[in-house]
Amino acid sequence: MKIPVTGFMMESSDDNDSNHSHKLYITSWNGNPVHVHAFSGVTSIDDGHSRQYASWTAPAPTGVPHVHGYHTVTALSQGHTHVIQGTTGPAIALPGGGHYHLFEGFTTINGAHPHSHAYSGRTGNEVSGM
Repeated sequence: MKIPVTGFMMESSDDNDSNHSHKLYITSWNGNPVHVHAFSGVTSIDDGHSRQYASWTAPAPTGVPHVHGYHTVTALSQGHTHVIQGTTGPAIALPGGGHYHLFEGFTTINGAHPHSHAYSGRTGNEVSGM
């Protein structure tokens, strides 16, 4: 099964960067426009500290039942970071229109004293694809 996807690609313009890269921006999925959500929070306290994180979900089609993937890296502290990644829950309608998603999980295990952090929260309202 083929799903039509539209979007555009932007090339990195940093001439001093030896790693050539592109960013792909998806604007529609199977004929539906896509949207994203901001998400942010503070993790649980483990090994004497917590972590802050903020990012955007992966795009998903608008107007149909869906979930979003998410991935970010926590702020650097005490010489290490943690990866946060997963899949949100289904869309939850907002009274004034739009929707949000719940998310939760555990970070990767990192640090001089290996540990992870729990995290949970809800995304912001939907935003047309970035």
